[in-house]
Amino acid sequence: MTKLKGACLIGQSGGPTSVINSSVLGCVEAALESEYITKVYGAAHGIKGVLNDELYDLTLEDPEELKLLKYTPSAALGSCRYKLTDPDSDDTDYKRFLEILKKYDIRYFFYIGGNDSMDTCNKISKFLSDNDYEYRVIGIPKTIDNDLAETDHCPGYGSAAKYVATTFMEVYRDATVYDRGSITVLEVMGRNAGWLTAASALAKYNGTGPDLIYLPEVPFDLDKFVADVEKVYKEKGYVIVAVSEGVRDNEGKYISSYFTDMAKKKDAFGHAQMGGLAAGLADYANQKLNAKIRGIELSLLQRCAAHLASKTDIEEAYMAGKAALEAAVEGQTAKMVAFKREEGTEYICKTVMVDLSDVANVEKTVPREWINEEGNDVLQPFIDYALPLVQGETELKYENGLPRFARLKKIKAKA
Repeated sequence: MTKLKGACLIGQSGGPTSVINSSVLGCVEAALESEYITKVYGAAHGIKGVLNDELYDLTLEDPEELKLLKYTPSAALGSCRYKLTDPDSDDTDYKRFLEILKKYDIRYFFYIGGNDSMDTCNKISKFLSDNDYEYRVIGIPKTIDNDLAETDHCPGYGSAAKYVATTFMEVYRDATVYDRGSITVLEVMGRNAGWLTAASALAKYNGTGPDLIYLPEVPFDLDKFVADVEKVYKEKGYVIVAVSEGVRDNEGKYISSYFTDMAKKKDAFGHAQMGGLAAGLADYANQKLNAKIRGIELSLLQRCAAHLASKTDIEEAYMAGKAALEAAVEGQTAKMVAFKREEGTEYICKTVMVDLSDVANVEKTVPREWINEEGNDVLQPFIDYALPLVQGETELKYENGLPRFARLKKIKAKA
């Protein structure tokens, strides 16, 4: 492919992270420096913004304000959960998408997201190819769930893992100060993959973490849970439990659905709404055990805690955005940026490009061999994997004692 000249468009999709904007900055700054990029646009609320012709002209933003994106949490351009239909059954959205690309002479499209976002990229790429539109489409990964295939890890995971581990260290100290024993159950995000819940083990690696860890990769049994808790409680006088929101029983039913109807609610992609598990488990255990029990749901806090972001994660997220732009300009398309960890004791991470078709709708779970036989803890290989990802501290700026996040003008684009 020859090098292509035209505008580029960047969109964000799915659940935010504390470093997703760092990927935006990496892509934007590389685009502004490229002689092949004529304009840099941002989509308001992902794919929905494109379909609604709501684009921001990022070339009109203050460069110094843009730089603050590196340390600003959540999706600065706005996110969405919008599922494109199969173009063979209804190509209305795809035709509209192409219409907007032509209107602004957009030849480069970058979409930052997880599994579903990579599926969106893949569908758009195929449609543009079938309609003879010269383009470049690149997916930029992000997810605190860390469940994307073909990449060692995902931007957003390291920072969320650092927050989870730190929170468990802090809760551990708070929950063990009294002379009366207590049981604390903390619910961590992770529908089908337990990477983030497993990160609580990093706290234990530092001496003050959970006694029991339950991941979706192993079927969850309520009676065994109570027995595990009771055993630890008798030995130590207190128990700290980490549990993934998506743990299921032997039949694949979410344990949270035992206690609440939330799981019956679905998003645009058919994913069940999670939540309420910690409170449910605490109430159930309270009926079986004579102890003080409380449930804590970390919820959105774990994905937007920019004040505890990992420097490694911030820099890698930026690197992913920059690599996406450079690969596209060089002629690559229908790809996703992925991370490859080099062999050896020193942590070195590089970017590679993988096919979108190999990533879309494929979930990567925690290897069973990294989980103990009882299914209530993780083993040293996980610690070795995750520890390098939480290294380093953010260089977040402060104003009046509080974080100074980016304040974009979000000027609407004109064709």
